[in-house]
Order: sequence, then C-alpha cells, then structure tokens
Amino acid sequence: MSSKGAIKHVFPGGNTSKGFYSYYQYILGQEEATRIICVKGGPGVGKSTFMKSIGMQMVDRGYDVEFMHCSSDNSSLDGVVIKDIKVALLDGTAPHVVDPKNPGAVDEILHLGDFWNEDGLRKNKQQILESNAMVGKLFARAYKYLAAAKCIYDDIVTIHKEAVNPAGVNLEAEKIIQQEFGGISVNNKVGNIRKLFGSAITPNGLCNYLETVINVNSNVYIVKGAPGTGTEILLSKVIDAAVQRGLNVEAYYCPMEPENRVEHVVISQLGLAFTTSNKYHVSTINTDSCIDLDSYLDKAVLEKYSAELAYDAEMFDMLLDKTIATIKKAKKTHDVMETYYIPNMKFDKVQVCWEKTLQRILKYAEEYKKLKI
Repeated sequence: MSSKGAIKHVFPGGNTSKGFYSYYQYILGQEEATRIICVKGGPGVGKSTFMKSIGMQMVDRGYDVEFMHCSSDNSSLDGVVIKDIKVALLDGTAPHVVDPKNPGAVDEILHLGDFWNEDGLRKNKQQILESNAMVGKLFARAYKYLAAAKCIYDDIVTIHKEAVNPAGVNLEAEKIIQQEFGGISVNNKVGNIRKLFGSAITPNGLCNYLETVINVNSNVYIVKGAPGTGTEILLSKVIDAAVQRGLNVEAYYCPMEPENRVEHVVISQLGLAFTTSNKYHVSTINTDSCIDLDSYLDKAVLEKYSAELAYDAEMFDMLLDKTIATIKKAKKTHDVMETYYIPNMKFDKVQVCWEKTLQRILKYAEEYKKLKI
C-alpha cells in the first residue's frame, strides 16, 4: 500500500438522556476480529496518545482507520479500529469498562499501569480519590440536566405528532425503498446493523465528524424534519429494508434518544447514505435528494401551540447549555487528576511498549494479507 488510508471519526459512546450510553459491543465483533487490545491505566498515562499514534502509523501505511472519540473529551480517543486487518485498540477503563471475552484467542489486556511509579501515586491518594469522586458527581448532575431536557424534548415531539400527517413518512419511505432496493430481492440471510454515535455532547459543545462518516461520493439523502415528524421512523424503515436484503448497515443514533432515534444511516455496499439535518447538526452536503417531513405538518396546529413550542425550545437549549457547562467542569477536574499521574509515568518504557505493539500489529497485517491472497 502506497497512498494513505482513509480516516473516519465516530463516537462509540455518548453522554445521553439515559446517562453514559455505550455501543462498544459494535466496534469490532469477536468472530471477525484478528485482535482486540484492551488498553488499561489511569488518567494521563497516555492511552489516547498510544492508540492515536498507532492509528496514524497505519494510516500512513495505507490502511483505513476509524478513530473512536471520547464524548467526555472529544480531543481524546476511546479506541482505534484498523478496519482492513480487523484489529482494534480500545480504552478499557470506566465508564466503558472493556475486558477480554476470549482472552488470548481474540483479545488481551495491555496495562499501561505497569509503567507507573506506584509510590508516587500513593502519595497523592487522597487528592486522586477526591478528584475522581467530584468527576462522578459532576457527570451525575449533567445527566440529570439531560434527563430534564429529554422531558422538554418529549413535549416538542408530542406537539409535532399531533400536527403531522403520519402517512407522509410511509409515502416517503416507500418511494426510497422502491427506488433504492426495488431491484434487490429479500435475502435468506439478514444483514448486520452496526450501531454508533455520529455526534456527541462534549465539553466543547455539540460535536460531530459527519464529513468523515457520510461519503460525499455516495448517493446521499438529506432528511429534514422537526422532532416528532418521524425522521427516525423513516430511517428505521430504510434499515429494515436493507437488512432484509442481506445488506450491512451502519446506524448512528441521537444522544437524546440513544436506543430509538436513528439520525444517520450508511449502506456502503450500495454507496448509499442518509443524514438528518436539523438545528443541532446542519448537513453541508450538496445533493438534490432531500426529504422534508416538515411539509407534512399542519400549520394551524403549530400556530395553536406556538407559545408552548417557543418556551420548550428556550428551556431545552438552556438545559443543554447547562449540561455542556457541567461536563466541561468534569473535564477540568479530570485534567487535575491527570497531573497526579503524568509525573509518575515512565513514558520511556511506554514508548518501548508502543513500538512492540506496532510491530505486532504490522505482523497481523502481513498475516491477514496472506490469508486474503
């Protein structure tokens, strides 16, 4: 491989109305994985830098790599997936604890705590305990604000559900299914759904890397519609149609409704993608394929509830801002905790471990290449 590989940035977990919500189980399956390395260690020991550096080394060698960002600090990584050779490095610490499921055969633990000065850390025991406890309290408060915002969000949904003609979703979904899947028969083997987050609520505000998720060279549909108009229902119908035809799907979920509200869909086998465009993540993709579910809203009903909708929007934004500010405080406290670890790390030994790990991954790449020949 001579040219550089492609990079995709996503979030495997998120700060949501249900607390921290993890889709880690979808990062790389045990059956398909060549190797999964669970990187352990405290804050500031270099887990993110370790994984990012290996990811960039593999990109430079021409391999496509997914960088899994941390919703609690979007400049930091929770994992790296080298897609071409089915190898992943994952941050295995709280709140997304990851342990080997098939130790040795598939996955393993790489503990950067092997390279710290225990005596130095023990001297800061009380400060570490207090900082860790404060981070937990701040996130608990942030999740309460998000849960409150979800109540307001639900009222907005209720109003729009009353105003929308639900047949609109069925009509638009059927048009897409006929146009994009009409020539593909239902398969005797269903496709897989890989679930992730395309955006996150972070200390730096609302963050997304959708330009790396939605390939502009694909056939892209932009789906517009206020909460309650059925954007997630339409996308769920698309997912069902694809899976029934044996196609694999990547589905990206909303932090406000991490279990049910799909926001973006990618079907790579067809070069097909769908992205939701709204106030909180506006699509910049230039396409003629736009589905506007707001066109099915009854303006008279919206007018009737105009005061309620305005109040709800104001309250929702206020609670969202409060959530972000609280997560930012948690990040600052976490940064303080890192200052107790960094001086007590033997980073020269971490570097030696990194070099050995990179060589192992390059060996996996050579073995994988031979298997594919």
